[in-house]
Amino acid sequence: MSVGLFAEERAWVRDAVPRRVREFGTVRACARRALGRLGVAPVPLLPGPRGEPRWPPGIVGSMTHCAGFRAAAMARSRDIASLGIDAEPHEPLPSGLLHKVARPEERSRIAHLERIGPAVHWDRLTFSAKEAVYKAWFPLTGRRLGFQDVALEFDPLSRHFRARLYATGLVLDDRPVTTVIGNWTGESGLICTAVAVGK
Repeated sequence: MSVGLFAEERAWVRDAVPRRVREFGTVRACARRALGRLGVAPVPLLPGPRGEPRWPPGIVGSMTHCAGFRAAAMARSRDIASLGIDAEPHEPLPSGLLHKVARPEERSRIAHLERIGPAVHWDRLTFSAKEAVYKAWFPLTGRRLGFQDVALEFDPLSRHFRARLYATGLVLDDRPVTTVIGNWTGESGLICTAVAVGK
C-alpha cells in the first residue's frame, strides 16, 4: 500500500485509510518525476505544519489530486517565485457552495459565462482557480487566503484568468502583489488550473 514511499512518508500516513495512502504516494511519485526532470534526486516530500508540501532547497512546486488524477509541477526558485496547480472533476459545485466560494461580483460574471459558455462548469472552475491561487500564495506569505480574498475574471477564449488579491501580504521586490494571472483547461472530465507568480 505504501510502495514507493520513503520511511518518513510511510510514518506520516501510517494511520491513514488505504485510499489516502494511495493518493499520498502517487502524487509524490508525480512530484519526484518532476523533480527528476530538474536534476533533483528523489527525497522525502513531507507536509509542513499546515499540510503544505515542503520542497528541496531551490525548488518551488505544487501538487494536486482528485478521483482518478494526480499531478505535480516544479520549477527552480531562481526562475519563478511560486506556483500553484489544482484539478477538480468537471461537474457543478455542490448546492449552496458557490456563495461561500464566489464574491457577489463573481457570481454575476459566472451567470453571464454560463449563458455564453454552458459547456463549462464555471462555478467549479472558480473553486479550482482559487485553490491554485492559494497554493501559490501560501509559500510566499505563510498565511491563509480565504475564498472571499480573491476575485476572478475569466477569458473563455484564451483560457486565462486574472485573480485580484484583496488580502495583503504578498510582497516581491518590496512591492505588493495585488494581481496574479493563471491558465485553465477542461478535458477528460477534469478542470485544471495553474498559477505562476513571477519574480
